[in-house]
Amino acid sequence: MKTNQIILLVVGIVVISAVAYMFTAAESPEAYVEKIEKERERQFKYLRFNVESPLTEDQKRNLQTLTFYEINPEYKIKARLISIENKKVRQVPMTDGSTERYIEHSYAEFELGGKTNKLLLLQSVSESDMRNFFLAFADETSGRETYGGGRYLNVRQDGKNSITIDFNLAYNPYCAYNPDYACPLPPKENLLTIAIEAGEKNYDK
Repeated sequence: MKTNQIILLVVGIVVISAVAYMFTAAESPEAYVEKIEKERERQFKYLRFNVESPLTEDQKRNLQTLTFYEINPEYKIKARLISIENKKVRQVPMTDGSTERYIEHSYAEFELGGKTNKLLLLQSVSESDMRNFFLAFADETSGRETYGGGRYLNVRQDGKNSITIDFNLAYNPYCAYNPDYACPLPPKENLLTIAIEAGEKNYDK
């Protein structure tokens, strides 16, 4: 066999192997649903049993379940990451009137609800992993089906110019369960004019 034929054969094997890996490594719909369900179960157990839970002892005893929207893969979004060149520290208002310091790091831009949306990604001034971000948002469900003070997501950069936002993992801040806690309010940039029918719903006291 000639050298160029050997090279072509090797290249072909590599390409086929790569394609096969992509298909086998891709998460199946069933595996995705199971992953979200496990995270929701973990969240419930934390609130119900953990000593650091924001729930009072009475609330813990009475907590039977948390309420969520049905898992919808369409709310798992691959967003464009738009870096903010001149990053500033923002004093983010809290529910008790105080403020907390976060770095204005980037914007996540994506299409959803028939329009282009953009969310501000904040980073704690004490964050050690520069790929981790805090996302607080409100949407058209806020104050109705979901907590009026907005919901949170912990997101992580997974590409050079991209980030995955999975609204199925949106969760309530501590103050949704117990008003004695102070929680960051969503910045004005993150008040969406679409309904995010995914993630955690209102806490039923």
